[in-house]
Parts: sequence; C-alpha cells; structure tokens
Amino acid sequence: MNKKQVIVLWIVAAALVAALAIVNSSKSDGYQSTTERERGETLLADFKPTEVAAMTITGAEDSVSLKRTDGQWVVSNRDDYPANVSDVNQLLRTIAEVKVTQGIEADPEFAPRFGMDPEAEEADEHGIDLVLSNDAGTELARLSFGKNTEGAANPMSPFGGGGATGRFVRNHADTSGIYVTSELFPMLSAEPSSWLDEDFLRVEKIQSITLSKPGNENTTEWKLTRVDEDGDFEFEGRKDNEELDTAATNPLKNLFSYARFEDLVPADEVEAAWLKPQRQQAVIETFEGFTYNVTFGPEDGSEDYLLNVVVTADIPDERKPAEDETEEQAKDAQEAFETRKKELEEKLEVAKQLEGRTFRVTKFTVDALLKDRTGLIKSAPPADSASPGNAGTPGNGGVPPMLQPTNPTPAPARRPAQAVTPPIAIPPLPEEGDDGEETGDEDQDGNAGDSE
Repeated sequence: MNKKQVIVLWIVAAALVAALAIVNSSKSDGYQSTTERERGETLLADFKPTEVAAMTITGAEDSVSLKRTDGQWVVSNRDDYPANVSDVNQLLRTIAEVKVTQGIEADPEFAPRFGMDPEAEEADEHGIDLVLSNDAGTELARLSFGKNTEGAANPMSPFGGGGATGRFVRNHADTSGIYVTSELFPMLSAEPSSWLDEDFLRVEKIQSITLSKPGNENTTEWKLTRVDEDGDFEFEGRKDNEELDTAATNPLKNLFSYARFEDLVPADEVEAAWLKPQRQQAVIETFEGFTYNVTFGPEDGSEDYLLNVVVTADIPDERKPAEDETEEQAKDAQEAFETRKKELEEKLEVAKQLEGRTFRVTKFTVDALLKDRTGLIKSAPPADSASPGNAGTPGNGGVPPMLQPTNPTPAPARRPAQAVTPPIAIPPLPEEGDDGEETGDEDQDGNAGDSE
C-alpha cells in the first residue's frame, strides 16, 4: 500500500467519525427536554414554605380553605376550627423539596390528558388544584396535581411489580411543560374534614351520668352514680324489683374515652340539621372535678348524630396531705399532684376549644346513651306454663280457669291402646334324607341336636 492510499484511508476514517458524532448528537438532542426544570431539580425554584399564610385546595366536588391566624393554622370554611398542623407542615415541606424526575414538553391545553381537567366531574379526570398565598394575599404558587404514574411490571417479581410511582404536576407559572415527580402527595385532599385537628372529647374517671328524655332536656330519664372509679353504676332511686343490666351499663364507664368526630357542622347549618324531637342532654361528672354537658341527637336525613359540649372543671390548687405521711412520701405525692394538675389544665384548655361547635359523629359514639330506663334493667325470664306462678293448672295448657269454657264438649272416647305381637313361624323338625345323611342340625361331633 502506497502513501497515497494510506492518506485516503485516514480521510475516510475521519469522515466516518465525524458522521457518527453528528448522528449521536442529533439523537441526544432528540431526547433532551426543553422544559424549564430539569431532572433532579426541585419543582419550584426559590420556594419558601414559611412565607405561606393561606392555601386553597379544590377538587371535583369539594374545596377547602386554610389560613394562618396568630401563628395557628385554621380551616376557614369550618368556622376557623384549628387545623391539623402536622399535615399542613408536611404538605408545604413536600412541595418545597419534591424534585422533578421527568419533564414533558406539553402546552397547558394538553393538561387534561394528564388528569388535570377543571371541567371534568370525575375526581380522577379533574385532579386537584392548589393555590398558595402569603400574608398580603399575593399568590406564591398555583399547582395542579393529576393522575399517578405507573411503574413497569416486573416479570421476575411474584407480585408483578408496577403500581404508582409518581404523579403528574403542572406549575401554572411554568408553561414549558408538565412534570413528573416521585411524590404521590397522599395528604393532599379537598375535603375540609380531612384537615381538622383530631383532638376531641377525652372523658376519664366518670362518677355520674344524668340523661334527659328525648325532646325534653329538662326532664330526667335516668341517673347513674358510683362511689369509686372501679365500682359499678347504681340507679339513683332504684326500686326493689329493679336490677341493673351490667351489659348495658358497663360501656358507660368508658363513655367518650376514645371518641372521635367525622366533621364539623358550620354554624349557619346547625339549627336546620338537628332532629329536635329526639335531641337529649347528658351531664357527666368525673371524680377529678370535670363536668361535661353534652347535647346530642340524630341529624336530619342522616344516620349520623350531632353533638356539642360545654365543659367546666374544678381543679384543686393544693394537695391535701395524707395522715402520718413521711417527708419522702409527701415529696413524691406533691410531685405527682403537680404533674396531674398540669395535665388536667391542658385537658381543660383543649376541651374549651370544642365549645360553641357542633360536631358530626357516628351513631356508635353515642350508642351507650341511646337507652331509656327499661333498657338498663334486666328483663324478667318468661314464666313457664306449668310453673306455680302461672294462672293455669297442669293439664289445661296454662289457660286460666276464667278463660276455659263452662260446658266443655267431651272429647270422643279413645280405644284402649293394645300391644299386639305378631305370630312367629316355627320351622319343622329336620328329617333324614333318602341318601342316609341327616339334614337336621348336628353338633360338632356329628350327633343330632336334642329336640324337646
């Protein structure tokens, strides 16, 4: 190979390398996203959660507004009831930290294809809109959350793999495309009830319960009391023939110990929501000086109940020393007293937040109170028809003499019962056969059996 041929080969090789580089570059450019935010970057640039003072979340059917007032988050469309601060902070922190996993070039009009259609009635197609504002009412961010993204199935996995791996999100201030994030935002909900603080009634150490009649809160249906925390309830004014049914009264010992509510009814809707003819009041007193005046009753057109409460407490400021207690015992008792006193004061403060509010609860929450006086008394066992206490006499079916006919028609005479044994056939005695062999029964020695 001469020098000229070598030069030609080098020129061809260089041309091939250049062509390959151009092809690879074009391929790379084809896959490169031109959205403003790239993979690994946060969804929002320079977003500060501490500047957010209000948020509005809107879905296909519901909408909730939250705001920060005097440093406390409240639910605006639930009469400014305290919000679940933990959930609010978690949402804001997630929005600030969530990163882009993929940018999709798409104009805003294509958003409905990703489950962000403001005109859709179905929740999966409508998505959820979130608007964040500061104290001055200036909008800090407007986001739309669409469908979840699904992972590819794993043929090596016994469960098939797949499942939700992220969510489509649109930043309205960014028109360059739609983004995919690895966060599903499970705490994001447009239902106001899901943002309410869950603290509710926590009644402990019940001493007495007084229940009014339905529709008449000034008339007592029954009152139960007990002398100590471990004792059983007794009727106040119990009659000698009344015995309490402990299966009905024992659940009252833990009444409202673990209660929770479903939602808060706005004040302008409360009056029309009650079924007033069935509304009752329960006055609950505890061994620690708390008194709960609970008004409850069924909600009109619902299986749920409405409930409101007024709480007062007489918490002692000083401990009464026990007789003959040592200095060490007094010190321990005083520390325990101060600890419990602080707990009771905090409990009263939480309970005071419930006043002036009407809550929606399930029937199970108040079920133990839905019994009249007879419902707390053991039922007498049904009388036996042949027992001495029955008005009838044996043989007359338990019918009292005054209800028996004066001239009863005599029953037809019955034929006496007879025991008849069918005849038993007796077989003939065995005879000797023509061939000289005996056909009768023989014993094991060949002798014929004796006949009688």
